[in-house]
Amino acid sequence: MTFKQIQHLYWRAGFGVNPKQLALLKHKSRKQIIDDLFKASKQVTPLKINTSGLDKISPKEILKNETIRKKVIEKSLKKIKELNVAWIERLANPKETLRERMTLFWANHFVCEDKNIFHIQQFNNTLRQYALGDFKIFVKVISKESAMIKYLNNKQNRKQSPNENFARELLELFTLGKGNYTEQDIKENARAFTGYNHNFEGEFKLRKLQHDFGYKTFFGKTGRFNGDDIIDIILELKQCAQFICEKVYRYFVNDSINKNHIDEMVYVFYPNYNIEVLMRFVFSSDWFYDKKHIGTKIKSPIDFLVGLNNTVQMTFKKPNEVIGLQKLLGQILLRPPNVAGWKGGKQWIDSNTILLRLKLPSVLLNDSYISLNEQGGFNDAFVQLTRRNNRKKTPFSVIPNWEFFNSKFKEIPCNKLQDHLLICKLNDDTILFLENLSKSSKREYCIQLMSLPEYQMC
Repeated sequence: MTFKQIQHLYWRAGFGVNPKQLALLKHKSRKQIIDDLFKASKQVTPLKINTSGLDKISPKEILKNETIRKKVIEKSLKKIKELNVAWIERLANPKETLRERMTLFWANHFVCEDKNIFHIQQFNNTLRQYALGDFKIFVKVISKESAMIKYLNNKQNRKQSPNENFARELLELFTLGKGNYTEQDIKENARAFTGYNHNFEGEFKLRKLQHDFGYKTFFGKTGRFNGDDIIDIILELKQCAQFICEKVYRYFVNDSINKNHIDEMVYVFYPNYNIEVLMRFVFSSDWFYDKKHIGTKIKSPIDFLVGLNNTVQMTFKKPNEVIGLQKLLGQILLRPPNVAGWKGGKQWIDSNTILLRLKLPSVLLNDSYISLNEQGGFNDAFVQLTRRNNRKKTPFSVIPNWEFFNSKFKEIPCNKLQDHLLICKLNDDTILFLENLSKSSKREYCIQLMSLPEYQMC
């Protein structure tokens, strides 16, 4: 594999690659490198934060005492912020790189939000557990997750009065895509999921008195179907494999679909729905490494932040500032904008967020500041954040670890640094700019490179 191909693989299957890792990989074959990625992600390490302050409170106390209930909700929301920060730290230092990348991908597919720290932490780890497994089992498990049952109103889905929210999104967003079902399919689908509920601990419970055990006709089949039966019927349709493969392709390969590539992926994925087999096929395909795919995707805000940290490790004195940054950039983990999730692609960038992205490396790593002379959505939000933190320069208290940078880039001369930090093709103006840029300080040159528009691409 070439230098650029390894970079490409590790940006799509992970969160970048440093020179030390590249040195170990450059003599390996494509198969060996891909095998290593999957081998390293065989294990599942759950992401858990300390919830001991909430563990000892009994359900009866919460239900009977309004004061306790409010305090529990308040503490739970704080813990969700802790989980957000812990997830960012995990992405920046993953043991199972590919599994963590897949977890992030599925989080924007099976979109969910919850205010209960136990239930949303459980949901997040379910994504992690099944991220490279059997998609059919994955969908069934997700349908029974307490956070999802609440998020899409399946608790209100009862025999006497079916709620169609989950049934509709199961078809539109999770399996088939819009326009591949009828309104009658949604109604029959919803009946199958009636009675889905959970206990206080988040364990799935079927309320039999609320479940419709009657006959349902769904996609031409008739029977006393339950939710699992419905999912089995959906996945018998090749359109489901088509829908998932297209979503995988847009995320890992290119925003523009290539029909021939999708057909190849569907052939591999259907009917067994093995996610690992699908992803191994994608990363092993010659077309994955085509030049038109390398450096052509805009980094998500999370990819951007994690990428910065993977080059120069940063410690935020106030962890909440990490969430403030996510908010300004337009992507807060565990807080999706809606059930459809983040659109991604060109939607990540607008006139305000690009200003922040270009200035952020200097702000975080060089104790610089952002000029607030111009008015606009980004500057207005930044002014408010500055005032809240009562600081004149920047609201972010960051300790950059330049020793980490020096250890990873020690053998890389300053004038070769751009080859490691910029993966996309440079335009003539950027090339001229870099040629005239001082290279006396590797640290300063690094910050300059991360402040370029090209750094936004992966």
